[in-house]
Amino acid sequence: MTEDQGQTPHPDHEQRQQQLDDVSRVVLDAARAAYSRRGYVGTTLKGVAAAAGVAPDVMSRYYRNREQLFAAAMRLPFDPATSVAQLLAPGIDGMGERLVRITLRMLDDPETRDQLAEMVRDGAGASKATASLREFLESAVVDRVVGVLGVPDARMRVSLATSYLVGVAASRYVLQIEPLASATEDEIVALVAPAIQAALTTPTQPTKAQREKG
Repeated sequence: MTEDQGQTPHPDHEQRQQQLDDVSRVVLDAARAAYSRRGYVGTTLKGVAAAAGVAPDVMSRYYRNREQLFAAAMRLPFDPATSVAQLLAPGIDGMGERLVRITLRMLDDPETRDQLAEMVRDGAGASKATASLREFLESAVVDRVVGVLGVPDARMRVSLATSYLVGVAASRYVLQIEPLASATEDEIVALVAPAIQAALTTPTQPTKAQREKG
């Protein structure tokens, strides 16, 4: 190996990397602005690409789907696809605790909390920031959990569980209501996980109309 080999990055490589970083920064800024205005559901990859002045095929090199884009824009500490797969793998037993823990660990990350706070400061407001988070959780988690439950009212059950989780998350991280804001993860899990598990698994009694019809 010569003296120069492996020592100094090639100028062309540094320039290409800077260009990639610049494109990524513009895309993520455009995505955050879109979430503030339209929420997660109303934001598309094509729309973000247009707002960022980036061709859709270039956009797809950075982010393959909406979940990846949201995770990057909100600085989530993990890949949603991998985490959801791990959440579902053990089955329905213990699902309530796993849902609570994955939500808390996602939002306990300092960079994610800072990004949420920045959205609120920049005019999105607490309700819009919370709505984007709720829509993301519903899109990334709800449909998959519904498939695992395999019961007729699965979507209602998961929607109720998600609504509860988002309420806890908003109170803790966006509104910072005490003593919830300073409670430990285990304290919250102990109180919230049983309710989430119950929403997912408690057998329901037929209504009077259903009994009369049957």
